[in-house]
Order: sequence, then structure tokens, then C-alpha cells
Amino acid sequence: MGTLPNHLPMEENVMDMLIGGFSVVMLIAVVTIVFLWRRNREGRVFLWILAHFLLLSLAVSFALKAISFDLTHAQASEEISLLLGKAGMAWGAGMVCLLVGIVKLSRR
Repeated sequence: MGTLPNHLPMEENVMDMLIGGFSVVMLIAVVTIVFLWRRNREGRVFLWILAHFLLLSLAVSFALKAISFDLTHAQASEEISLLLGKAGMAWGAGMVCLLVGIVKLSRR
């Protein structure tokens, strides 16, 4: 039987494509929100949506670290679980920020 891979098996450039693709989409989203924020005089609502994007980016960062974690590490399972837990918490907090922003926008 062969040796286990030291991380989640993926094609060579998949991680780079995930990071690059997410970064491009997030850059477009953040630039759009900043543009709308600057055009709008009562733009505090856009801070909630921007916070959502920042927390989503943090969640994706934790998730990407989890899927690329060294499986040969002595406590890999615990570390991966912790990273996925952090990703879930950041995502959940980001969703709350998005919902607050949507509610505030709907009141206008």
C-alpha cells in the first residue's frame, strides 16, 4: 500500500485557481459596494454589506487553509476541525451583517 498524501488530493493548480477566482470576484464586489457607497449620501448601510464581504473572505481563507492542511501533522483532524469551525463562525457573522444591510436598504 502506498503512502498517504500530505494534504487533500487535488490537481496541481486548483488551489491557485480557487484563490485567484475568489479574489477577482471579491474585488469586483467590493469595488461595486465602495462605488455605491460613495454615490449615496446615507451610505452607512453599505458598511454592513462591506463587513459581510470581509467576513466571507475570512471564512474562505479558513476553509482553504483547512483543505490544504498537512494531513501528516500529529493533530491534523483537530486543526482542520478548528479551521472549519472558524470558517463557519465567520460565514455566519457575515450573513448576519448582510441581512442587517438588506433590512436597512429595504427601509429606505
